[in-house]
Amino acid sequence: MSFSRRNFLIATGVVAASSSVLSACSSGDSTSNSGKGGKAEAAKANATTVKIGTAEDSKGPAPEVSGAKKGGTVRLLNDDDFSHLDPQRIYYAWNSLAAVVLSRTLTGYKIADDGSMTLVGDLATDTGKMEDGGKKWTFTLKDGVKWEDGSDVTVDDVRHGIERAFADYITEGAFYVQTWLTGSADYRKSYSGPYKNKHLKSIETSGKSITFHLSEARPDFNYVVAMHSYAPTPVKKDTKQDYDKKPVSNGPYKIKSHTTDKSMVLVRNENWDPATDPIRNAYPDQFDFTFGVEQLTAIDRLLADAGDDQYAVSWRTIPQERLQKAQTEAKDRVFSELGSGVSCYWINTSRVTDKAVREALIKAWPTEAIRRLQGGEVRGDYATGIMSPLVAGYESQDVWGKLKNPAGDPAAAKKVLEKAGKAGYKVVYAYQQDDTQSKIKVVIENALKAAGFEVVTKGIDSTTWYDQVGKLDNQYDVYWGGWSSDWPTGYSVFQPLFDSANVVDQGQNYSHLKDDAVDAAIKAATAEVDQDKANKMWAALDKQVTETGAFIPDVYMRRIYMHGSKLGNVKMDPNFDGCMLYKLYVKA
Repeated sequence: MSFSRRNFLIATGVVAASSSVLSACSSGDSTSNSGKGGKAEAAKANATTVKIGTAEDSKGPAPEVSGAKKGGTVRLLNDDDFSHLDPQRIYYAWNSLAAVVLSRTLTGYKIADDGSMTLVGDLATDTGKMEDGGKKWTFTLKDGVKWEDGSDVTVDDVRHGIERAFADYITEGAFYVQTWLTGSADYRKSYSGPYKNKHLKSIETSGKSITFHLSEARPDFNYVVAMHSYAPTPVKKDTKQDYDKKPVSNGPYKIKSHTTDKSMVLVRNENWDPATDPIRNAYPDQFDFTFGVEQLTAIDRLLADAGDDQYAVSWRTIPQERLQKAQTEAKDRVFSELGSGVSCYWINTSRVTDKAVREALIKAWPTEAIRRLQGGEVRGDYATGIMSPLVAGYESQDVWGKLKNPAGDPAAAKKVLEKAGKAGYKVVYAYQQDDTQSKIKVVIENALKAAGFEVVTKGIDSTTWYDQVGKLDNQYDVYWGGWSSDWPTGYSVFQPLFDSANVVDQGQNYSHLKDDAVDAAIKAATAEVDQDKANKMWAALDKQVTETGAFIPDVYMRRIYMHGSKLGNVKMDPNFDGCMLYKLYVKA
C-alpha cells in the first residue's frame, strides 16, 4: 500500500488517537452538556470553495498579505525530521509542507484569506489544455522560472521528474500518472526510468510545451500534476538516490544546511522570481528547523513565549493536556482549521450483508460520546459522509440524521433490528489496544447492546492494525478508518474506497462494498469533462455511498497549532494540514 496524504492519515490515525494527531482537543465537549437526551447542536463543517483558475489567475506575483513585511527568521519546532525531500519520493503531507517552498509544480493552489482555493498554473502558464475527453493534456511553461543555480526550468526537467518516478529506487511517491502513461498498474514492466537514455512515448515535448497522452480519460489531470511527486527534477543535477539529501530548488527558498534528525536551514533562493509565482509570498529571510523537540516541550516553550521562541511555530498539534492553557493564556496565538482527513468506522459489507443491520449499527452509534472521549469539538466537526468539506463540490447532507442526534438512538436502532428479524445479531468490533480506544470500545459496546446486538470486541496491536483489517477475509464487522484525498476532487475519495475492483487483499475498499450502481456512478463522474458537473456528481455519490451503510460517519478532522507572538498571518494549509510557510511573516 502506498503512503499518500490519505494513507498517512490511515496508517497513523489509529495510533495517534491517544497521542498527537487525534488528541489535539479539549477536555470538554460543548455539545455534550445539554442534559436533554443528547440532542445537542452539532458542529457543522464549512465547505471550502475550489475553482479552476484562468491564465490571468496564474500570473504572479501572489497577492500581498496586509501588514506583512520582508525579513527575519522563523523557527520551527518538531519531533521528527522530514522523511523525504526528493520530490518524486514525496507523498506524505508532512513532507509537502517543506516541498511547497522548494519544488514548484505544473499547477498549484492559490489560497485566499477566506480559505477558498483556486487551481492555477504554477510552473505552467495556465491549468493546461485538455483534448480527447481528458486523454490528452498540454502545459506550457512560463518564462523566467529558474533553478537555484540560475539555469532555466525546462520541459526536459519536467519530463525527467515524471520519468524518474519509474525508477526502482522511487518507492514512496504517488503512482497515478505512471499508471495512466503506461496503461498498467505494473508500470515498471513497461518503462524502467530515463537512465538508459530512453523516454516515454506517451510524453511529448516541443519548445516550452509538454504533452501527456494518457491511457484513460482524466478530466481532473490538472489537479493531479499539482502533487509534489510530479515536480520537475533538473536533468543535469539528478544524483539519483542521493538527490534526497539536497534537492535543487526552483521555489522561493533553498536548503542551506540539513543535519538529519537535528536541524535544517532554508534561505532565500535569489533566482526565484515572484513575478512568475501566483501562490507564494515568501516574507521571511530564513527558516530554521529544529528536530527532536518533543511535542509537549515545544508547546511549553511557545506558551512561555521567550527569546527566539517568539518567532517559532509548532509543527504538531497542541496536546490535550496543554490545550486549555493555550486557549486561555494565548488564544490569539492558537490557530485551528479543519484538516483534509475524514474519520469513519467501516462496516464490513462482505460479513454484514443485510442493509437493515447496517442501518441499525449506524443509528445506535454513539458518535457524540466517542468525540467527547477524544477531546470534544476541536477533535473535528461531525461528519455526515466520506467527502471532506475541503474537496471540490462538497454538499452538506445528513442521510442518517447524525447532525440532529449525534448521541445515537439505540431504541430506534433496536426497532430496525427487530423489524428485520435480526434481534441478537452478533457484531465483532475491532479496536486498537490503547487507553483511549479501550474507553471508546466500552461506549460502543454499551450502545450496541442497548440496541439489541450481541457484541464481541477484538483488540489489535497498533503496529499490525492495517495488516489485520486490510485482509479480505478479516473476521471483523466494524473497525475504524480514515481518509484524505490526494487532490481536492472526488475521484481520489470514491474510486479507491468504493470501486468494487479494489475489494482485494490489502485493498483500499475497506468496507468491501460491491455495488453496481456505485461503480457506474464512479465511472460516470470520472469521465465527466465539465468539472463543475463532475463535482456535483461526486457530491451526489457522497450521499449514495452513505446510503449503502458501508460506513459510519465520525468527524471531519480538525488540527490545532500554536505560534510565537512575533509572527503574523500564521495559517494552516488546507492541502497539507500544517502551517503555510509562504504566507506568514515576522513582525517588526
